[in-house]
Amino acid sequence: MAARSFAALRRMPAPAWLMLALVAGFAAGALSGGNATALTAAGLIGGLWLDALRMTIIPLVFALVVTGVARLRSATGADGAALGRRLPLVLIGMLFLSAIVTAIVAPLLIDRFTIPQDSIAALRTMVAAEVPPVVPGPVESIRAMVPTNPVASAASGAIVPLVLFALVLGLALGKVEEGPSAALLLALRGLGDAMIVVIGWVLRLGALGIGALAFSVGASAGVSVLAILVQYVAASLALSLLLIAIGYGLMRLAGGIALWRFARAAAPAQVIAASTQSSLATLPAMFLSARALGVADRDASVALPIAVAVFKITAPSNTLLLALTLAWMGGVPVSPLQVAMAIPLAVLSSLLILGLPGAVSTYASAAPSVVALGAPIELLPVLVAVDVIPDIARTVANVTYDLIATVIATRGGTTEQGL
Repeated sequence: MAARSFAALRRMPAPAWLMLALVAGFAAGALSGGNATALTAAGLIGGLWLDALRMTIIPLVFALVVTGVARLRSATGADGAALGRRLPLVLIGMLFLSAIVTAIVAPLLIDRFTIPQDSIAALRTMVAAEVPPVVPGPVESIRAMVPTNPVASAASGAIVPLVLFALVLGLALGKVEEGPSAALLLALRGLGDAMIVVIGWVLRLGALGIGALAFSVGASAGVSVLAILVQYVAASLALSLLLIAIGYGLMRLAGGIALWRFARAAAPAQVIAASTQSSLATLPAMFLSARALGVADRDASVALPIAVAVFKITAPSNTLLLALTLAWMGGVPVSPLQVAMAIPLAVLSSLLILGLPGAVSTYASAAPSVVALGAPIELLPVLVAVDVIPDIARTVANVTYDLIATVIATRGGTTEQGL
């Protein structure tokens, strides 16, 4: 019996280990009675693990943005000139729609979070107190986006100016002759790949690090903080369902397909997406769905692989929800201007992290927006540990929008319109 149980534990996937570590850490912390020695040990272990994760953020984001811009410039290739012009506009427009909807709806959902005030106060003591900075006006904020010293921006963790510099550098490299630009891009690609390897090493100890962080949270705020995680999961599910509903409306208005017809055609792909949690594994079913919607096989064979490779409608939504939830948890005020600045950052990061391993992509995409809003990144792993639950709904939404984007971008290839 013991051997069978041990074998079952060994077969547990990584997300299950993180969930187990999260629950066990919370429970142990809540039952510890605030033992000072245990808190010190948990703080050391969790802090070291988090610092190891933090040290990769700046080099990884910089490398991904510069090399990602070069990759996106050629993402559509030469197959179908008209489709190649329309598809990027459709995909990027939908990503901005996702971010804007979340920026409007997420604060309303977060305001409904319920947790005792004393637990909130205890939770916020975990975040190192800093002297509140003087809030600059709109003109100063816009000027601060241009990095007069990119090295200083990187050193201070000013993520928005650094991303802007990386974006400009990536565009400029496209104007440089191929030899020198290729050499620099190769070096930056190597830097990004190395950081991904380092993150992989750190995440192998994820159960230990998250367990230690959860212990500290449980000891400081008690088990009532679990209500935040439950409500975060509910908010994430609600946003995914809202995006799916908006997508059905887009299909009717912009794609000209009747709702019942689209629902019937998309259902097989959506079921596979929910069961596999993989857009790539759903690609064959999406081809059949696109054909049922009247999209020519020639167009679907170009549009769907591109959509799966470089487009996830829920990526900017999840990024902003994580950042805004962490800001609320840490008691960090977020101005509308900060949210507006975070929207394009969330869209850009969602385009650049695709193809990275699942856990790595979550950290790489969320970290820039979390830093930009001044939210406590210390609590990010706690939310990421429960992210596996709403990931089912997000995968369904991603696959649904892959089909929607394909139909809208290839309207010329649609043979009939629904009524």
